[in-house]
Amino acid sequence: MSAEPRSIVDSPTVAVVLEGGPEDLPPSERQRHIPQTATKVKIPHLGGHEHFERVEGNTSGPGGPIVFRWTMRTRVAE
Repeated sequence: MSAEPRSIVDSPTVAVVLEGGPEDLPPSERQRHIPQTATKVKIPHLGGHEHFERVEGNTSGPGGPIVFRWTMRTRVAE
C-alpha cells in the first residue's frame, strides 16, 4: 500500500523566533512553531502582513529556535 502524500499542514514543526519588523508586534507572535520546510512566514498585523524569511544557519545556537528575519510589510488589498 502506498503512503498518502503529506501536505505542509502535516509536516513536522520546528520552533522559530521572528526578528525585526514593527516594535509593536507582540512577543507572543514572535515565537511560534511552523512546518520545518517553511522558508517564509507571513503574520497579519494592523491591516497588513509582516513578512519574515529564514536566516541561513542556526543563529540562536545549537538546539535553539530557527531565526526568521523581517523583510517587508504588505497591505491587505481592499
